Amino acid sequence: MEWKTRLAVQYTKGTETVLISPIDSFSPSFSLNVEPLHSCEVTHMGAIHAPVSMNFTMTVKAIGDVAGRLTKLALDGELFDITLLEHTGDDWAFSSFVLQDCLITSATPTTATISGAPAATFSGFSLAATVDPKTGDPSVLP
Repeated sequence: MEWKTRLAVQYTKGTETVLISPIDSFSPSFSLNVEPLHSCEVTHMGAIHAPVSMNFTMTVKAIGDVAGRLTKLALDGELFDITLLEHTGDDWAFSSFVLQDCLITSATPTTATISGAPAATFSGFSLAATVDPKTGDPSVLP
């Protein structure tokens, strides 16, 4: 199998959807905290589920207005959605991947240098998510 797909990341605030470009990386993560339940008389008798944690990190070039828009969302404490989608091609395993009600918790710009474009890394968390694989039923968190 060959990978010929280009993914895109966009954010939605209210009715406005903005393509996040140029973007170097987007890394969502889910922490599904589960630990085994043990007792003195028996082990592995069940599971204890802790709340799900959904985080993201993205690095964008500080070219155009996207880094400024994301910085404004961070400083204003605005909720927004992030969508990872196929921009071209159809090799990806998902139909859609949406982090909902996101908040940016940190923004770290790179040092400005004489060569290359500066970038900014934004990290945050999501209050909900919907993952829709191309095969099978969608999952909704929490």
